[in-house]
Amino acid sequence: MIRWLLIGVVILWSLAALLLVAARWIDPPTTAVHLQRRVQAWMHRTPYREHYEFVPLSQISPDLQHAVIAAEDARFYQHHGFDWQALQLAAQEDMEGGRTRGGSTLTQQLVKNLFFGTGRSFLRKGAEATLVPVAEFVLGKQRILELYLNLVEWGPGIYGAKAACQHHYGTTARNIHREQAARLAAILPAPLKRRPQRMNHYSEIILKRMSQVGW
Repeated sequence: MIRWLLIGVVILWSLAALLLVAARWIDPPTTAVHLQRRVQAWMHRTPYREHYEFVPLSQISPDLQHAVIAAEDARFYQHHGFDWQALQLAAQEDMEGGRTRGGSTLTQQLVKNLFFGTGRSFLRKGAEATLVPVAEFVLGKQRILELYLNLVEWGPGIYGAKAACQHHYGTTARNIHREQAARLAAILPAPLKRRPQRMNHYSEIILKRMSQVGW
């Protein structure tokens, strides 16, 4: 029984790794989070409409790219998938009751969004940890950022930068303003609960982080 279970795990991991390789050239049509939200809406018999259209990184404002990095993964270009400094900082901020960022990198979040949804478990964390180095190796930083910005959830049924900018500000991902970009980045830890117009304090923190690194 255990043998067949291990074989099944290896097969599933191999399929996920192959999908990551394919994602280097092919834009994913959906993710585990997208599917999860559809199932939840069906189970609760609530209306659900999905807004998702993949756009190249060149069509996403640098301000939005930088705001998301500043908010979610300040050392994105320095680490190799895991940011141990950010994990230590997040733990310290938790203890002090003033946490403003998570410890997960954009690569970790991308892998989770693609394959595991929003659930939490030690098994999921373990599988995610083995796929993160694969994503870093086969995709590279710019493709990881492009995938993340296009796949991440930005509100109920709102996925990706294009849909987020249109829904929240009535503009394109290319033309989003700097302050608007910071407010969009500020809702990413809890996109189903937060609203950009209410994120005054956190968006100011994000803008300050961007200025500190010359963005």
